[in-house]
Amino acid sequence: MAVITIDKKVFEREIGKLDDKMQEKIAMLGTPIEKLEGNELQIEVFPNRPDLLSYHGFKRALLGFLDKKTGLQSYKIKSPEKDYKVIVDSSLKEIRPYTACAIVRGLKLDSEKIREIIEIQEKIHTTLGRKRKKLAIGIYPLEKIKLPITFKAIEPDKIKFIPLESEKEMSGLEILQKHSTGKEYAHLLAGKAKFPVFVDADENVLSMPPIINSQTTGKVTEKTKNVFIECSGFDFAILNKCLNILVSTLADMGGRVYEMEVSYGKEKKITPNFETEKMPINLENVNKLLGLNLQEKEMKKLLEKMGYAYDKKTVEIPSWRGDVLHEVDLIEDIAIAYGYDNFEPEIPEISTIGKENPRETAKRKISEILSGLNMQEVSNYHLTIKNDQFVKMGIKEKSSSIEVENSKTDYNILRENLTHYLLKILSENIDTDYPQRIFEIGKVFSSKEDIEERESLAMAITPGNFTDLRQMLEYLFRMINVEVKIEEPKETPGYMISGRAAEIHYKNGKIGLCGEIHPKILKNWKIRMPVALLEVDIDRILKDIEN
Repeated sequence: MAVITIDKKVFEREIGKLDDKMQEKIAMLGTPIEKLEGNELQIEVFPNRPDLLSYHGFKRALLGFLDKKTGLQSYKIKSPEKDYKVIVDSSLKEIRPYTACAIVRGLKLDSEKIREIIEIQEKIHTTLGRKRKKLAIGIYPLEKIKLPITFKAIEPDKIKFIPLESEKEMSGLEILQKHSTGKEYAHLLAGKAKFPVFVDADENVLSMPPIINSQTTGKVTEKTKNVFIECSGFDFAILNKCLNILVSTLADMGGRVYEMEVSYGKEKKITPNFETEKMPINLENVNKLLGLNLQEKEMKKLLEKMGYAYDKKTVEIPSWRGDVLHEVDLIEDIAIAYGYDNFEPEIPEISTIGKENPRETAKRKISEILSGLNMQEVSNYHLTIKNDQFVKMGIKEKSSSIEVENSKTDYNILRENLTHYLLKILSENIDTDYPQRIFEIGKVFSSKEDIEERESLAMAITPGNFTDLRQMLEYLFRMINVEVKIEEPKETPGYMISGRAAEIHYKNGKIGLCGEIHPKILKNWKIRMPVALLEVDIDRILKDIEN
């Protein structure tokens, strides 16, 4: 959850009086007020709406919600001028391969607008950027830069510039070792032989993403009229969406937006790309899901309140909205525009007596037993990343993998096991206190003729060994009165250590594996401690408990 701060006087001058009715409207938009004290208004923004992480983005959405400025807002984007180019060097391929860029001219900045720019930059870094791991943003005074710009990777000791809020020139390594921001984000470049840098036509360093800008060419002040903006990272589509959020904010501040040509060798891209996405919507689905009886004109008006355009059963989605993935997301916005306070609760015309599903009772009991063993329960997405499920586990990718068509994220296949997810969690917590003991009970998926769902249990301990984990497994099944056998495996999977693994059998059938993770797999995940891990298919066990 991100919190943005707004000047109350500016709000009341540009939007309206901040009375009780207005405060209620703000909350109904889905941005509850965190604090209203003196001249400061703080609102909470949910992670799915990074376009609201600035005052101008929030203002745009709220004016539509208040029926003051509805419909799809458009921006005039000017074509690239001479030397409005960014050359992306092939040396970045395995380091930080993509960037999306723009130029905004004619800005009239003051301290409040600069604060807003810094705030949205840092909020996006934390949320959409996953603490700069997924993407990083740089905003630079164009007056101090000579175009065109080159994005490349060079040896750390050859990088020389004065980092932001510093007076001394440092090398790339010195920044990571001595500068406060460099030390905070040093792990993002750990193990890299070369570091990424943006340099201008005179070879002046603009920044070393995702760490820090240059004090000389990367600091925006009230004197700055024109800016160069770049977003760098690993997914071009996400970078372009992020750039659209920033550019639309600066355009709302009065800036004129110019495209840039981003050159990837022979391939050239023009950014920012403000092309809208079109998505069909079915009125019958809207009314069925919301329990309403809207007419098409009413639905159109509600969609326009949320900043969309509607025509002939098709919704046009703003280019800065990255949260609309499915028709149901549009229906949710219709519900927000209609007003949750306007829905009338109804008592269903049925009589039922509810009770907990026996399967859920059994799963809860397993969870309670493992929690009693000082294990922490985790929960992961049903969707996963191919690289995590196969490459990092040393497993050959299967042709039968269930892939999501036209996925808008890296998570594009249904998970086939929980093992890789537990290792992923351990890898993301290598600086957390040890021992770490985690488990998950969840669905995994397989494909034959149809998609099959199974319930799986996975447990991991680090530092840990086969003996410790086996004792926990035997205790668990003894407590739920289930008899399992631990047998020598016919074949040890490549991600486990041979001789330190076993098969788990139930009623003469194999239901899982238990063992120690192979050092080469731990290296893939950058895990420093030994890990013992098991995963069992508990579907058959749960069915027997149900009966």
